[in-house]
Amino acid sequence: MRILLIFVLVVVSASLVGQPNCNAYKYSGDKLKYKACKAVVKVKGHYQFSRAFQEALDEALAIDSTFAYAYRIKSTAYLKSGDFITWKKLMDKAVKYDPEGELFYRASCRYQFFRDYAGAIEDIELLDSLIDYNIGYSQNGDYHLNIIKALSYKAIGKPDESLQIFERQLSDSTHSVGIYDYLHLGVLYLEMEKFSLALRALKQQALENDIAENRYYMAMACKALGDKKDYLENIKLAKEKYENGVKMFDPYVEKMDQIFLADIMDAMKIEGF
Repeated sequence: MRILLIFVLVVVSASLVGQPNCNAYKYSGDKLKYKACKAVVKVKGHYQFSRAFQEALDEALAIDSTFAYAYRIKSTAYLKSGDFITWKKLMDKAVKYDPEGELFYRASCRYQFFRDYAGAIEDIELLDSLIDYNIGYSQNGDYHLNIIKALSYKAIGKPDESLQIFERQLSDSTHSVGIYDYLHLGVLYLEMEKFSLALRALKQQALENDIAENRYYMAMACKALGDKKDYLENIKLAKEKYENGVKMFDPYVEKMDQIFLADIMDAMKIEGF
């Protein structure tokens, strides 16, 4: 049920992001942005890489060169095509004209696509300094931005800072647990050789979203604790789940802490399966 709810929320959020409410600009008296927004609506039904799609965005920006939303939507095609320099130029303009509305996206992409962990941290901290409400989630809905911040600190070799952010965020009663939150926390504990805490976090992950990665790392924690029986049980479950497609997924990149069948098979060979 939790996975279904998260999926629905992500789909709804994506739908809302993809369809700007032009009347909001009209009612606020911003005639230029209202006209620019109406031009952006023309992209509907066109492929992102098509001439019609880009011309609609160019028309919007000709009307209002400060319309941040148009810069972000225009940048997406360049991100997907691998033209990261043009993407960055466009996203920087989006952030310049609407930092509160666009920093979440730039931070998310810096983390997900570019492994620019320092840049992601910088953007998240800047956003946090600008608003007094929940800073929100990544563009794909997988993570709260504070979880991305924690993972970024881990990636740059600052596990203690990462752990502080993880524990603070996951203890927040208003936090909606993400589909990989406790998996990453468990792996962090493993890397810090806090094996009992790792196993506890990974058992919590099993209640939220029990995937191959979770069982693999549970096996590693059990092995470190000298529990061979549970190690063998979990590594077998990891293989079963992986082969059934119950695993981490991102259509564009390899996710942090993601494993592959070869990792599981290597672990099984060591134990003489």
